[in-house]
Amino acid sequence: MTASSTGQPARFLPLEQADFQRLEHAGYLKGLLQPFKGKGSLETWASQCAALRDDVIGLAQRRVLPQARAYPFSLLDVQLAQQATGAGTTFLRWRNLDRSSMGVALWEALLANPATPASLIDELYAMELQRIVLNMQISLTHSIARQALECASKAAQAEAAYLRRVHGHTAAVPPTTKESP
Repeated sequence: MTASSTGQPARFLPLEQADFQRLEHAGYLKGLLQPFKGKGSLETWASQCAALRDDVIGLAQRRVLPQARAYPFSLLDVQLAQQATGAGTTFLRWRNLDRSSMGVALWEALLANPATPASLIDELYAMELQRIVLNMQISLTHSIARQALECASKAAQAEAAYLRRVHGHTAAVPPTTKESP
C-alpha cells in the first residue's frame, strides 16, 4: 500500500499501467490506421473495440468498485456505483445511498462536507480521477465500435451498388423477395 498525503496507508489504489497491459490493445488504436478492405474487416475491428470496452468495464468492476465499496468508504453517504446504459455500456457514477440522486455534484458535496474524514479526501480525489478516466475510455471505445459498425453498413451499401452496376440490376434483389412485373 502506498501512503496518502496525510501519511496514512492508502485504502484506494488507482489502476496502473500493468492493469491495462492485460487488456488487448491491438484491436483498438493500431486497428484504426489500416486500409480497411470492406464490411468484414470493419465489423471485425468494431467487435474488437467493443470487446476492449467490455474489458475496461470489467477492470472497473473487478479492481475499482470493490475498493470503493469497502470500509471505510462504505460508511459514507455517497458511494461510487456502476450505471448500465441503454446503449450497452456501463459507467461509474457517484450516487447517494437511497439512489435518489446521482452525479459528480454529490462527490463535490462529500468533499466539502466537514463530516467527511480528512484522511479520506486524497483517496476520494484519486477515485474521482479514476472514474473520469475510465468513463472516458469506456465512452471512446464504445463510440469507435459504433462508428465502425456504421461504416461497415455504408461499405455494404456501396458494395451492393457496385454489384448492381457490375452484374446487372437483378443482382441487387435479395433471393427472398420478388420483383414486381
